[in-house]
Amino acid sequence: MKFSILKENLNAALFIAGHITGRNINLPILNNVMIEAKEGNIKLISTNLEIGIVHNIRGKVEKDGAFTVDSKVITDYVGLLPNKKIDIERKDDNLVVECENYKTKIHGQSADEYPPIPVIDKSNYYSAKIDEFKKALTQVVFAVSTSETRLELSGVFFNFNSEKLVLAATDSYRLAEKEINVKNNSKNSQQNIIVPARTLQELIRILSGLKEAGEAGDDEIKFYISDNQILFTVQSTELISRLIEGQYPDYKQIIPASAKTSALINRMDLVRAVKATSLFSKTSINDVNLDIPKDKNQVVISSTSDQAGESIVSLEASTNGDDNGVVVNYKYLLDGLNNIEGENIKIEIIDNNTPCLLRPDKDKKYLYIIMPIKQ
Repeated sequence: MKFSILKENLNAALFIAGHITGRNINLPILNNVMIEAKEGNIKLISTNLEIGIVHNIRGKVEKDGAFTVDSKVITDYVGLLPNKKIDIERKDDNLVVECENYKTKIHGQSADEYPPIPVIDKSNYYSAKIDEFKKALTQVVFAVSTSETRLELSGVFFNFNSEKLVLAATDSYRLAEKEINVKNNSKNSQQNIIVPARTLQELIRILSGLKEAGEAGDDEIKFYISDNQILFTVQSTELISRLIEGQYPDYKQIIPASAKTSALINRMDLVRAVKATSLFSKTSINDVNLDIPKDKNQVVISSTSDQAGESIVSLEASTNGDDNGVVVNYKYLLDGLNNIEGENIKIEIIDNNTPCLLRPDKDKKYLYIIMPIKQ
């Protein structure tokens, strides 16, 4: 194997492909990234057996071949090279890397020992705008469960329905849901899957890297689905992941159909008030009171602690309905407020025993629900 490549291109490719490699004691070759030069194309391939990444890069191939080297070593080394052309060649069990007055040998392993990346049929797929999909992911993935007791909750629920995609995530204490438009080039009018949160966090990182490199633009991301895997493709990058098996809970039944009380309030004013009040919440339950007095056009945020004291903040709001309130976890409340876009948000409450609903004032395709803390 022998090829030449610009340092900036290789550096960007290693950022995308090398991140999922790690310290694997049982299978050390998984710490490596595979470099493949074939028929004029250069690929960087990595896997941790749960996720696989294939990234194509531009370069000049003189001799076909493939080899694997420690991902961290080559990433760190290439990052320190001058921003010039790099010549790379395999010699025996080493990868020789030369750039101007820099020359090094990196020990590696044969590509024959590297686990193969699964292949998915690409005849049927869905597609979406990259920016819209990435934004939707960030608005829901934070709400997944970090516990492994219910594996299905450790992923994001994808509901493909004709030309709509609904993303949902919950950890049983809060729920985030976002709907976006997709193009359906699949035989299936409806499909439900659960994608691991770790996969989607990696995908968000890759999409951010592609945008910084000027590769993503307004292009589409495509989704190819098999029985137990999903493949995301965007520009020169492919990410494949296992799906989570199991039945996602019927979360729709906990979304309040109506509210006894509602308030329209400035989002950043509420964020500031919640942060200030949270300093006086009970450490064990992180509680704050969210009250909407009748006919006062106010939302009152308060909390009391035997150790710290008391805080009450009254905010101007446009309110409607009964005198009402709810006690919620302030961390969950801030998570929702930080992922809702727009100047104003709408708060809807039935009572202190049912979920509190937050949604953007002008976006009916996103909602966030917090379960109450029962006193």
